[in-house]
Amino acid sequence: MEIVIIAIFILGYLGIAFEHSVKVDKLIPALGMMAILWALIAVNHMEVFEIIPGIGKESHHVEGVLLHHLGKTAEILFFLMGAMTIVEIIDYFDGFSTIKTFIKTKSKIKLLWLFTTLAFVLSAIIDNLTATIVLITILQKIIKDKEIRLWFAGLIVIAANAGGAWSPIGDVTTTMLWIANKVTPASLIEHVLLPSIACYAIPALIASRMKIFKGYIDSEISAEPLKSKHGATMFYLGLGGILFVPIFKTLTHLPPYVGMMLSLAIVSAVAEFLSNQQFTIAEATSGHGVNEPQHSPVHKSLSKIEMPSILFFLGILMAVAALESLGMLYEFAGVLEKGVPFLGTEHGSTTLSDLVVLLLGAGSAVIDNVPLVAASIGMFSMALDAPEWHFIAYSAGTGGSILVIGSAAGVVAMGMEKIDFFWYLKKIGGLALIGFLSGSAIFIILRDFLLNAH
Repeated sequence: MEIVIIAIFILGYLGIAFEHSVKVDKLIPALGMMAILWALIAVNHMEVFEIIPGIGKESHHVEGVLLHHLGKTAEILFFLMGAMTIVEIIDYFDGFSTIKTFIKTKSKIKLLWLFTTLAFVLSAIIDNLTATIVLITILQKIIKDKEIRLWFAGLIVIAANAGGAWSPIGDVTTTMLWIANKVTPASLIEHVLLPSIACYAIPALIASRMKIFKGYIDSEISAEPLKSKHGATMFYLGLGGILFVPIFKTLTHLPPYVGMMLSLAIVSAVAEFLSNQQFTIAEATSGHGVNEPQHSPVHKSLSKIEMPSILFFLGILMAVAALESLGMLYEFAGVLEKGVPFLGTEHGSTTLSDLVVLLLGAGSAVIDNVPLVAASIGMFSMALDAPEWHFIAYSAGTGGSILVIGSAAGVVAMGMEKIDFFWYLKKIGGLALIGFLSGSAIFIILRDFLLNAH
């Protein structure tokens, strides 16, 4: 039966990896795989375990283990839903148009550094997907030349993925590691910030020397009036609310989703107040009732969050949990430990070789990084803030930039700008690889000679 379980997982994994080829959304194989795996476990009365660090496997009833993993998965899902809703509330008030006020140059090189730096910073607070959408939308309004815009979009993808890797709230994989108590925000930033800066800055520096970025853009940069006068207020309030979450967790030691729900409540309350105020003013100005019914910004924002992504995360995380509960990931880690020359055991916990982590990063360019990190969490038992977890966060977050289909940011850029797979591979893939390897080298130098020198 274990062979059947592994075969179903591999088939589901292939369905996710090749969603663009088979034209089937990855949430379908993820949810199907999850349901079939747990059904087979239940019907065949297979023994399931809860892996307890330092103790090993402890047998439990299948419903108890399923509920345990659902609870851990729900922490991630509610965190993401809260963050997505705050982002949509900012967008409801056209808050992201505030970014246009930073664009005051027509120099291609200055615009390159401005857009990549904004992508790097924004993706660390919101997420790399949203940061990419926002910046490419602005890009389309100020750069009319298609070829130049493609180059900008490719470098924005690299910068957005690099920005998400060093922040516990910047990428789904770093959020997973944080919620699973594998990393703490301060230590993650300390180890991964400089490698991430190198990962986006070195490709941008190389690109800035290219002929295509010489000179100035042709189109006029005009500051369009904001659709809402409260846009800037909601932009800074929303970003502040998301940044408050790690502080809340540090102060209360409660799971991050609790802090995210508090931030969502505050941002939503302000949004409703401003919306009601605006509606009342419009009603008073007209002298009679406003014909159109008032829309709640919170309800509108909740209707726009990406449920397909939420369902995909539910399916893949619970599918990986099924393998973990059967002890398969635990056993695979043992096989890996014996089979890989540079993988060993130190002070009673598994240590990963740099080669394995780099391969994990390269693999995330082909296979979604969420299941890769989910499997890593189930397989390995390194201590909290072990350098290996930080390296996994960096590699899984930035390795996807090598291919345009290797990250959510790349896929959305591909859709918005109709980027050809082979064009990206030829023009941007090499720059992304140089950035990825440069950041990896800096991570290793920091780890071996500076941060852990004592």
